[in-house]
Amino acid sequence: MGLIFSSQELTSLPTAKLIFKDGHIEEFPYPIRVSHLLQRNPNCFICNTDDMDYDNYIPAIDGDKELQLGQIYFALPVSWLKIKLQPPEMAALAVKASLALQTTGGRPRRIKRQGIKRVDPNDGAKIFLFKEEPKF
Repeated sequence: MGLIFSSQELTSLPTAKLIFKDGHIEEFPYPIRVSHLLQRNPNCFICNTDDMDYDNYIPAIDGDKELQLGQIYFALPVSWLKIKLQPPEMAALAVKASLALQTTGGRPRRIKRQGIKRVDPNDGAKIFLFKEEPKF
């Protein structure tokens, strides 16, 4: 007896998704050190979407840590470390994270948004509608 894999099983393997402020998404099918990503993107910091809260500073992930498979991360400008995350910014980032969940495959990919997007950042408390990406 041997191991049997289907193409469906191979394409559904989890990846670590890194979303840049401009909407560019990179997927990694293996853990990768944050320090490696920061060398390629020195004007950014990396944060986990699970650690982001309204009216709080965005925590940066230490360079010696690795991105974990199945998680979504943002690469944001270093200047964002000094500001508290406000609802409009959180909503715009939520749209990008939502689009990242819709991507497939393990290759870097650029996503283009079209039309109006609905975002519910407070589990039903508010809905933000955007025709275009908000400027921040």
